[in-house]
Amino acid sequence: MNKEEIQQLFQKFNGLTVLIVGDVMIDAYYWGKVERISPEAPVPVVQVNKKENRLGGAANVALNVKSLGAKAIICSVVGDGSKGDIFRTTLKENHFTTEGIIDSPERMTTVKTRVISQGHHLLRVDEEITTPLSATDERHLLDCIKGILNRQKVDVIIFEDYNKGVLTEKVISTVIGFAQEKNIPTTVDPKKDNFFAYKGVTLFKPNLKELREGLKIDFDKNNFDQLKHAISNLKENLQNKITMVTLSELGVMSSDEKGYYHEKAHHREILDVSGAGDTVISVASLALAAGADTHTFTSLANLAGGLVCEKVGVVPVDKEQLLTEACHKISTEQLSL
Repeated sequence: MNKEEIQQLFQKFNGLTVLIVGDVMIDAYYWGKVERISPEAPVPVVQVNKKENRLGGAANVALNVKSLGAKAIICSVVGDGSKGDIFRTTLKENHFTTEGIIDSPERMTTVKTRVISQGHHLLRVDEEITTPLSATDERHLLDCIKGILNRQKVDVIIFEDYNKGVLTEKVISTVIGFAQEKNIPTTVDPKKDNFFAYKGVTLFKPNLKELREGLKIDFDKNNFDQLKHAISNLKENLQNKITMVTLSELGVMSSDEKGYYHEKAHHREILDVSGAGDTVISVASLALAAGADTHTFTSLANLAGGLVCEKVGVVPVDKEQLLTEACHKISTEQLSL
């Protein structure tokens, strides 16, 4: 691809609608500074000067999708208490519809609270429930998703799995069935609990740890022959069309019916890896839905994942920054599109 073709691909993002199904959460932040150690225990005392609630989990994928210019609809289940209200309010503040959000008296809303001082991540406190959805909540969520798919055109469905219980085997298989009926591509950012439930999806994107845990095998990450064998093993089980494995400092490797593609990691000043996986699946899914081939969306997703690691906290990718850098890499022949 040349610069003009990359620009046209990014322009196509603006006309896409993405349905995101998975575990949502609130990413809460306490920002402050440390000037002393507590007299009660040998821990720092943080003087908080700012509190912030951000959309996390599957909702951070939605933020990335929106940042890239597409429309995002989030489908999930939250608690019916005050934290659920905060999540809905935060959704609306970020200009998302709440039509896909189900309130449940049986669950609590996941909240991850991070304490940060002078750019350093000091502590994280998690409030969550990880049991699978009840049959009642499953039914309500699936009815909601079916209704959305019948009311409007959806270009790609992303499954964002954080092992918090929303993506049960029934939810996964039923939504894949909906997608296949309507010829909608499906992409997955998995976790190990439901690793083999995503049979027949279009794109499956584990990281190296998830691939090892899911297949219950171990191998040297620097041995790409072993990695390719693991990817082949995965495809035999899932019958998915495309696999993309993120490899941290080693970049990304993808595989489709044409072969394997390895994109090396770009040199970055890594400040925070939080949310990088959300960015990778968002970019790959949009580029796939826009018609890009595997090699192209692998390169773009690899580039985008590195960009968000240069920022503190969970933040979506900047579309213009990604486009500028992608065009620059092309002009210097560093990005093989």
